Amino acid sequence: MARAFGDAGWHVVIHYRASKTEAEALAASLPFAETVECDLAEPEEAEALILALSDRLPDWRVLINNASVFEYDTVTGIERAAYNRAMQVNAHSPALMAQAFFRIAKAEGGRRVIQVTDMKLENTNPDFFSYTMSKHAVAGAIAMMAKAHADPRDRIYGLAPGAILASHDQSEKETERSHLLNLLERRTGASELAEAALFLSQGWLASGETLYIDSGQHLLDQPRDVIYLAREGSAR
Repeated sequence: MARAFGDAGWHVVIHYRASKTEAEALAASLPFAETVECDLAEPEEAEALILALSDRLPDWRVLINNASVFEYDTVTGIERAAYNRAMQVNAHSPALMAQAFFRIAKAEGGRRVIQVTDMKLENTNPDFFSYTMSKHAVAGAIAMMAKAHADPRDRIYGLAPGAILASHDQSEKETERSHLLNLLERRTGASELAEAALFLSQGWLASGETLYIDSGQHLLDQPRDVIYLAREGSAR
């Protein structure tokens, strides 16, 4: 997404927690970019980041909340620490940041918040329970916040990817197999997600809408995460 916006002529602010070297290398490869450090597990830091950027960005049009934690637990055994991290990083901080952005950021032609969710909103399974709960929380907040804009030009959207990159503890071979488990039986590309984010940044859709970029995966009813469906299939 950073590359897509950079190639389209945007000034890109790249957030990182610990990957400073990688973030700075990415910024150096783009025409107009900078990096900022923030631990989204700390709500005060997350909100302070928005306040600081709003003070010095005269035309801040888009905030994309795509960072998340993805730790394993199930519906039969919620892991308290994983739950607390997921709800803080994946739900609480994005909500605080969106609120602060709409409250104080300045932009010509309206502001856009894009909350990256997950196709698991529609195609649920018992795996990664706390993670999935947190993404449902984000999705619910999108609909509520869409009804509270002070400026009618503002928009908040959901962007729900399916399986795109290697996930959790997957090998590359497992990734190839699991990423075909969708209606189109094809791998969804990261560039497709980036193109969707660029489209949403223009504000053509009504506020509160969600785009699914998953080759139809959300239309299925899969009993487990595709990581395990692929492993179970390879074992038969």
